Amino acid sequence: MEAMLRTFFSSPRFAVAGASSDPNKYGHKVFAWYLTHSLPVTPLNPRSPIISVLSKAHTTTASPFALPDPPSYSMSVITPPAVTKQLLKEAKDAGILAVWLQPGSFDKEVLEYARKEFRVAIAGEGGRGGEGWCVLVDGEQGLKIAGREWNKL
Repeated sequence: MEAMLRTFFSSPRFAVAGASSDPNKYGHKVFAWYLTHSLPVTPLNPRSPIISVLSKAHTTTASPFALPDPPSYSMSVITPPAVTKQLLKEAKDAGILAVWLQPGSFDKEVLEYARKEFRVAIAGEGGRGGEGWCVLVDGEQGLKIAGREWNKL
């Protein structure tokens, strides 16, 4: 798993699929996590052209295809399993190499697809939390493994 975390966090850019303005949703919390760790992150949300996170407006991108140079991104996914399946197909076709499926974003079929089709697919059992690998719980360890330093506010 260390090698996968290193690869995921060695990407020059990140995308959060399912990013949201709603502070009660994990798409909001995960996007805010990337921002607070000073990582270059793009919110993916096909329904809203702008989201508000940490008191700032952020322009969204509708799909992985719309990202500039998609292979340079690692993508965190916080969408329902039925949405995740289609999203992962788009991400693969766009050239994204590493994905992190947050707890609740996948079922068995989606997890098998991700593990088969992506160079790195972080998901499922493991991590330090009780629900599996989660950026909010395991991300800082991943940053450390990848040698990415960040300043705590």
